[in-house]
Amino acid sequence: MKKTLVTLGLIAAIPSLAQQKDTLRTPKTLSHALEEVIIQGNRLETPFNKATRDIQVITQKQIEALPAKSINEVLSFVSGVDIRQRGPFGTQTDISIDGGTAEQTIVLINGVKMIDAQTAHNMMNIPVPLSAIDHIEVLRGAAARVYGINALTGAINIVTKKEKKSSVSAAIQGGSSFKNKAEGDGSGIYGGGSAEVTGIFGSEKQSQLFSVAQSNSNGQRYNSASKTTRLFYNGIYDFDSDNSIQAMAGYARSHFGANGFYAAPGDVDSDEIVESSVFSLSSKHKFGNFTISPRISDRYGEDDYRFYKDDLSKGRSLHYTNALMLELNTSLKTGIGTFGFGWESRLEKINSSNIGKHQRDNHGAYAELKSSLGEKIRGTVGIYANYNTDFGWQVYPGIDLAYLLNNHWKISTSIGSSQRIPSFSDLYLDQRPGNAGNEFLQPENAWSYEGNVQYNKGNLQLKAGYFYRTISDFIDWMREDPSEPYTPTNFGKNKMHGVYGRIEQDFDLGGQHSIGYQMSYNYLHPSLETSAKTQSKYTLESLKHQFIAGFHYRVDDFSFHLKNRWLKRELANAYVVADLRVNYQLENLTLYTEVTNLFDARYKEAGAVPMPTRWFGLGLKYQWQQQ
Repeated sequence: MKKTLVTLGLIAAIPSLAQQKDTLRTPKTLSHALEEVIIQGNRLETPFNKATRDIQVITQKQIEALPAKSINEVLSFVSGVDIRQRGPFGTQTDISIDGGTAEQTIVLINGVKMIDAQTAHNMMNIPVPLSAIDHIEVLRGAAARVYGINALTGAINIVTKKEKKSSVSAAIQGGSSFKNKAEGDGSGIYGGGSAEVTGIFGSEKQSQLFSVAQSNSNGQRYNSASKTTRLFYNGIYDFDSDNSIQAMAGYARSHFGANGFYAAPGDVDSDEIVESSVFSLSSKHKFGNFTISPRISDRYGEDDYRFYKDDLSKGRSLHYTNALMLELNTSLKTGIGTFGFGWESRLEKINSSNIGKHQRDNHGAYAELKSSLGEKIRGTVGIYANYNTDFGWQVYPGIDLAYLLNNHWKISTSIGSSQRIPSFSDLYLDQRPGNAGNEFLQPENAWSYEGNVQYNKGNLQLKAGYFYRTISDFIDWMREDPSEPYTPTNFGKNKMHGVYGRIEQDFDLGGQHSIGYQMSYNYLHPSLETSAKTQSKYTLESLKHQFIAGFHYRVDDFSFHLKNRWLKRELANAYVVADLRVNYQLENLTLYTEVTNLFDARYKEAGAVPMPTRWFGLGLKYQWQQQ
């Protein structure tokens, strides 16, 4: 801990040290780079610098510099995002935002929802490797007006690359803890590696992206080995300036040891295979000021959980899910602003050995208006109406407003509502004596209120805000008697107060020297109104404090990146994780080395799964782009 405090002290001192340099010049800052980013959403597109609510964007350049081997690890450095991994290297991850549950956040790829109607544990089994990503958008707060159902506490949209020039990116990496394997887990030391290739065939009219990735690890402890395969394609063809078509397809398969994932200590010899595929076909057409964009997409998933991996005759759970999605999004530019109208349908099915065979349909329609009053006030107001064949009608309004005090200061506020529909596991799971579903569950409903202030000038970005969220019919798994199974219940009203702050600054020190730092802090205060005596599992597991600090330095072809996270949950000890990455650039080649968990912290993020201790890695990346 003493080493960590020294590290944080050095980071905090960076601004004053850099400003003493006579050669200080204003570099091309991150804010300048983000001016070209368009927030995709599903409906009305918005330039990042004109966003009226709290949206964080992680660019490809930032991703490449991070000490991260998977999308899960990249997101662990994002303010307000809680990553709870059951294994390293992207094995299985629950994602929540601002103290919510994993079921209350949705993940999308190019606007296509990755919701898994069986369980949110499988939502991050996605086919996109890091090298295929252009940027990641993280939207905080109730977002039904933007993304529909289940965006109760926020949404994460992964946007893949689109380029007019051809390019190839290839990477290989390996790593180890250099610790001997546990007794009964084979011989040698724990380690793993990965390889991925992403190619883009680009021209003025088209961009065709192909990716393949493979990662293998023999684990970091007994029965924690993993093997993941990812295949991904995204193609865009522009017929002309007014008409285009886009197709997306992907497949991901993960096979991993599930020791301690769900039923510790009895599941020491469990393993799991999760497969998912996604397909999407959409087009976009402009007729003057009117734009129409239809889309059809499908996500299919298989989950094979073996409680006894060496005896499949008992304790095995098989799940097959499918979601067919139909969408029609339109927009109309007028003298008073841009109107958006649309409709979507989601047809879900499951066939499971311990959930049963079920299906349900979800239909939603929305209307919204994005406008401005003069040069100072911008806003978006809208409403989303939803009908589910199991739960009937619900309506979710929302409004975002931003006021520009001057060229550098902006004040924003948002009020929104949203819904989370219970998963099929919540409703029908039968794993007695361990877990049993509750078919009488009702959806969770939320209202979220937020205000923030933002300062952006030159190489300095600063943002601070407060939010309050209330969720009625909050769902939690509980039991009153240890002899009974855990059962989900509409537990009561969950309330969350939160404050956050972020600061980021980069300095050009002249020549090929640059330096920068980032810091963010989140504080969450949950409470629960209920008549039950049992305490809420999810509320008590939520983050209370999250502090993330980073420092980077570049000189010529050498760069150094340090990230430090301090996390404290409601009823758990705080822990600190520091990660380091050093890059050396040689024309089209980048050689890098990493040390994750630099100070060898002992901690858990989910279940009874200890996360890896200090881990050393080495990698090589090749990039080529057509001139």
